[in-house]
Amino acid sequence: MYEKILVVDDEPSIVDILKFNLEKEGYKVATASDGYTALDQFKKEEPDLMILDVMMPGMDGYEVCRKVRESSQIPIIMLTARAEEIDTVLGLEMGADEYVTKPFSMRELMARVRTALRRYQALTKPDGNEDEIIKVGDFVLDTSKFSAERAGEHLDLTQRETEILKLLMLKKGQIFSRSEILEKVWGYQAFGDERTVDVTIRRLREKIEKDSSNPQYIKTKRGVGYYFSDTV
Repeated sequence: MYEKILVVDDEPSIVDILKFNLEKEGYKVATASDGYTALDQFKKEEPDLMILDVMMPGMDGYEVCRKVRESSQIPIIMLTARAEEIDTVLGLEMGADEYVTKPFSMRELMARVRTALRRYQALTKPDGNEDEIIKVGDFVLDTSKFSAERAGEHLDLTQRETEILKLLMLKKGQIFSRSEILEKVWGYQAFGDERTVDVTIRRLREKIEKDSSNPQYIKTKRGVGYYFSDTV
């Protein structure tokens, strides 16, 4: 069964070239040119991944992303014409997995699509050798359901948040640099932006920590990286 990808962009030329290249890679492709149609297509087609433009008339990509995240954790790659940090932060905070700045390298985008799908499938369809339930102290992570429990309280997570927690919890106490997290969680390094790691961990802390300004689970080693506390 081939994976299905939903491409959403109000520029027909971009939609056409993405559809052509994705189909050449063997994917099934559905398309939309605005936010409202994108949500209709999302419900109808049930895609495995979404490539989503930020700037569109009517409902923009941020709002589409937020609404999709209410019911699904499929990988979402956002396209933006601006490389400003505020755009990156907003997209990640709405639940996007990553972003690509226009004009983009088709080779890079195809690599990101392959990696995102592979990692998503590894989480949702574990091979039996993977740890689905990981527990450290009173914190429990369920990787297959993209959720966690903190002292019995249920917490919903995104795919990337789940992967970061899995990485840190399985090696609790071990410090991972931003570049290591980028490579191990996003699956690439050369194309990556380490701000993505900081923004995602900040958002994750806001979900799982009782006080995100004084985290008890995900700790920072200044100038080095992040680690999951082995004393919780």
